[in-house]
Amino acid sequence: MTRSVKLSSLLVLLLASFLNGCASTNKSATANDANNKTSTAANSSAANTGPSDTNASSTNSDAGNNKNASAANSSAASNDQKKGTETYNGPVFKNGAPPASYPTVNKKDPWESMNRSVFSFNERLDTNVLKPVAKGYKWIMPDPFETAIGNVFSNLNDIPVTFNNILQLKFKNALRSSGRLLVNSTMGVGGMLDVASGMGLEKQNEDFGQTLGHYGVSSGPYLVLPVLGPSSTRDAGGLMFDLASDPVAVGSFFVAPFIGPVVGSTRFADTRARLLENDKTLDEASLDKYEFIREAYLQRRRNLVHDGNPPQVKDDQDTE
Repeated sequence: MTRSVKLSSLLVLLLASFLNGCASTNKSATANDANNKTSTAANSSAANTGPSDTNASSTNSDAGNNKNASAANSSAASNDQKKGTETYNGPVFKNGAPPASYPTVNKKDPWESMNRSVFSFNERLDTNVLKPVAKGYKWIMPDPFETAIGNVFSNLNDIPVTFNNILQLKFKNALRSSGRLLVNSTMGVGGMLDVASGMGLEKQNEDFGQTLGHYGVSSGPYLVLPVLGPSSTRDAGGLMFDLASDPVAVGSFFVAPFIGPVVGSTRFADTRARLLENDKTLDEASLDKYEFIREAYLQRRRNLVHDGNPPQVKDDQDTE
């Protein structure tokens, strides 16, 4: 009887110890659940179930951890993207946008994009065709003959110069240009010799574009013409009148068909040959060749229109 009582007491103690161990395990699992709820559930299930249940619970736990980690990373990436690359929702219409967001337009050259394209075409044409022809012309033609040909074309140019002087009511200048034409055509052997310059009858430069400017026609936007180069809307409009008063252009209708193109080509080659010396200086003097030529052309035309005394104007006004 006593022995059975001792056994019963021993079983009670073992059962109490076992229950106490289970309670400690549950407390530890509850504490770990605050850090990793899914992992604690897997361990608790492994203590009460078989191996297959344990593996399934462990797989579910890993999936949950990966899902939570992905969500955290996605949230962090979203926050970083918002901080680093915030998009600017500016105004749709130009009048509502900040002035600095739109490039200013040069009033003298509003067609700059188109003009630069034509300028690039002219540069390629000059490099590949016109400059080699001018160099060949200069190499073949002896200097005295080259000077004589240039003087002949300059003498013929005094005809439209006289015409435009009369249109501008500059009768004194018209007398000088007509006198220069007469002297060089006779004493200068058809213009091959520039005798008039030695007599004080200096060469003048007048064309119909200057005549329009003399009567107040604005230069208008800067314009680059194919082959012909820098111009303006006013000067381009005056080209038709310049051709109508050009003796070379008019005379080509009264001679054999092949003479006009030959004379015109010779004049073009002679003009380009005279500019060869300026090429190196132009390339070295400017960072932007297009802009340099534009400003030089507009300034020169202003001086010619006002006979060397242009009025003072603001930079943002149209040139005259």
